[in-house]
Amino acid sequence: MHIGMVTDSLAQLSTDEVLHTAAELGLKSVEFCCGNWSAAPHLNLQQLLSNTKAREDFHARVRDHGLTISALNASGNPLHPGKSGAEHHACVEGTLELAGKLGVERVVMMSGLPGGPGDQWPNWITVAWPPFCAQILDYQWNDVAIPWWKQTVRTANQHGIEKLCIEFHGGQLVYNLPTFWRLREAVGETVGVNFDPSHLLWMGADPLACIDELGDAIYHVHAKDTSINPRRAALNSRLESQQRAHPRERSWNYVTLGYGQDERWWKQFCYQLRLVGYDDVLSIEHEDAQLSRLEGIRKSVDLLQRTLAAEPSDYQLPDIG
Repeated sequence: MHIGMVTDSLAQLSTDEVLHTAAELGLKSVEFCCGNWSAAPHLNLQQLLSNTKAREDFHARVRDHGLTISALNASGNPLHPGKSGAEHHACVEGTLELAGKLGVERVVMMSGLPGGPGDQWPNWITVAWPPFCAQILDYQWNDVAIPWWKQTVRTANQHGIEKLCIEFHGGQLVYNLPTFWRLREAVGETVGVNFDPSHLLWMGADPLACIDELGDAIYHVHAKDTSINPRRAALNSRLESQQRAHPRERSWNYVTLGYGQDERWWKQFCYQLRLVGYDDVLSIEHEDAQLSRLEGIRKSVDLLQRTLAAEPSDYQLPDIG
């Protein structure tokens, strides 16, 4: 495995500054966001799609820093029933086309979330009762999500993209293993997982157990950590709607690697990935409001370097059933 970075983690820097910093940190790859929930600070999607010279120059700038592009990222909600759904859909299609033109084999996405019949807003259903919940889910899956994803897989394959990497996240139709397997069974193995443990942690899942179950369906990995505040979680649950600007009032917060789960846990995490055959990028995604972005990334890189250099004797795997 090698260490990379989602360039949005240093959104305040220019593209050349990000590439220089990544090389200086000893990273091997970078992941660029193309729009939707990202402001895409480090590339212009439409310019790169329409201008061959711009694409060549962009690729050369990455290579000149000794880096590769691990993935393009189009995370958003293309299944939104309103206007933004169409806009996010267009960004996904542009990102797939650009990935093909750049020879990037992975596109990171989220599943999206529809509304119910006639809704103007998405509707995240997480329980089976009352009975209308099942009716909404049936509509979301069978009338909206599965047809959209079948077409998106076809589009991706037409551009030579064989790995669509879905990130489990709250407020999305695919947020855990059962929902992922349901989508994959319906649309095929072009769809795999962008494995981000931070979201599983705040939703109460065990990322180590999930790695074991997913196996070779893991196509890409985000290295991102979450800290749980036991007192707040005990009172509020982990279903958190407090704003992230007030971290002490929240049940959980995104933090620098090692500030949520300790270094031993991250060693176990990487060892589990190796056991299921994953041998690719750990793409750092930094969202810790308590540390400066660059300081947090440096600390994350240091932890992952120690982790990847660890011997098997350093691991003590938990019982995951």
